[in-house]
Amino acid sequence: MVMDLSAQMMQATVQLEQPLGDGTRTVGTGFLISETSPDGKPHTILVTANHVFDKMPKTEARVGYRFPNSDGSWSYSPQTLRIRDAKGHPLWTHHPSRDVAAISINAPEAFAKAAIPEDYLAADDTFSKYKVEAGDQMMTLGFPRGLAANPAGFPILRSGRVASYPIAPAKIFPTFLLDFAVFPGNSGGPVFMSGPSRHAAGDNGQEGPDEEFIAGLLTQQVELNSERLGIGIVTNARFIRETIALIKDPNAPVTEVASEASISGAKAASAEEVAQPE
Repeated sequence: MVMDLSAQMMQATVQLEQPLGDGTRTVGTGFLISETSPDGKPHTILVTANHVFDKMPKTEARVGYRFPNSDGSWSYSPQTLRIRDAKGHPLWTHHPSRDVAAISINAPEAFAKAAIPEDYLAADDTFSKYKVEAGDQMMTLGFPRGLAANPAGFPILRSGRVASYPIAPAKIFPTFLLDFAVFPGNSGGPVFMSGPSRHAAGDNGQEGPDEEFIAGLLTQQVELNSERLGIGIVTNARFIRETIALIKDPNAPVTEVASEASISGAKAASAEEVAQPE
């Protein structure tokens, strides 16, 4: 893998919003994945948390695309995306048991090129291959409270350490904890690793090979007695892969989760909680 995943994820992550008609909007985060159909044709898939779309009642959402200008500046230019049919039925595909959604889109050419290849989604052996464990640092992108990093509409990059053990296999541990403060609007943001492995260093003391993969997406925050604990819940990338497969084949196999440790008081970082001025 040769791309700078941090920079590429910045390009591929977008704000999702829907005006409420009263001067406010709901906000979530999504990111673009590129996959290739059996006939060799590339497709751009928008991935987010299922509850982001589910809490948007209208037929269209807005995707926060950004376009470079000749002087080095950027223009923020949201475009509409139809997410429901005329009867209000969802047009996106969601995982039957996890909070993951995906929808095929016709993205502007620049964004289609920025989409992350599906191979960068963590596979079943990725965590063990890179010896990912509690204490490892991961990065995440999003729009907390609808806030962007700048007027161009780029996401805010943050980081946190894996706060639970064990975190694999996904069939047994479909989610894991990340130690960082979560806000409404972060939902659906990618969680990824990008940099040299601290576990795979050779005998000569040099850093190991780069860890470049998407570990999952942010779906919830931990809240207890109405107090946010500064802990995010990340859904494993395996379920993103399965959701994308369901777009092509509604009968594609999905993982039956054997068990999952419950976290008392966990609340979804729901986009419906965001009511920002338009």
